[in-house]
Amino acid sequence: MQLLDGKALSAQVKAEIKVEVDKIKAEGGKTPHLAAILVGNNGASETYVASKIKSCEEVGFKSTLVRLPDTTSEAEVLSHIEALNNDADIDGFIVQLPLPSHISENTVMEAVAPEKDVDGFHPINVGRMCKGLPAYISATPFGILEMLKRYNIDTAGKHCVVVGRSQIVGLPMSILMQRNTAPGNATVTICHSRTHNLKEVCQSADILIAALGRPEFITADYVKEGAVVIDVGITRVVDESKKSGFAIKGDVKFDEVAPKSSYITPVPGGVGLMTICGLMTNTLLASKKAIFK
Repeated sequence: MQLLDGKALSAQVKAEIKVEVDKIKAEGGKTPHLAAILVGNNGASETYVASKIKSCEEVGFKSTLVRLPDTTSEAEVLSHIEALNNDADIDGFIVQLPLPSHISENTVMEAVAPEKDVDGFHPINVGRMCKGLPAYISATPFGILEMLKRYNIDTAGKHCVVVGRSQIVGLPMSILMQRNTAPGNATVTICHSRTHNLKEVCQSADILIAALGRPEFITADYVKEGAVVIDVGITRVVDESKKSGFAIKGDVKFDEVAPKSSYITPVPGGVGLMTICGLMTNTLLASKKAIFK
């Protein structure tokens, strides 16, 4: 079993981005600028946004945080999005999910200008990705592809099972893994809550991507010997033994599954860190006008 070390890989990717940003600045170019809109005070969202801002500092980006109370109306959020769309200094921005229940996530995603949509959620970016055109790839799938690539994991002709069909991870991941690219060229099965014989389908996977948001759902009997296991899950679970009062758990029961795996991501320290690298890479591409000319 080999660990897919998100901590080491993310440090490597950030160092590469910083070299490029330093070069842009030395040549008198514009410093890449990422903004984030945070509505409410969801604990996990606070943590994610703080880590994104910290990563901006590490690679030399400018960052702006627009912090709004959870009572903010959908119209007010859309007004802030419009302002960022029209701000020439902002290269890309994200609206941190989840949003309060009175705000439509789809409406918000569609309001972000596609050329500034560094989360890769806008239908235009999703459509371009599906057609194999230049697009901002959703940050988590981007990070997973980067892991597979940098660990030289062969995906061509392999059976890849994706558990979870979210717009943010499961759906784009299933499309990316079957594209005629490397990583890619896998035969993909996407599973969800209505899938019959889920365990048997997972047992057939050469590459198993768990993105269902249920802590430690995937146990050893879901995984065949030698499979590559990618754990996207990140759930706070009450744990009195921890100073914080909670532990972070993935969708995979790591201690059980790891001995059967050829490669496996830990939680924390795996996909989450690479997700931030995906966002940083997309922001750099936005600043260079590399996707939308």
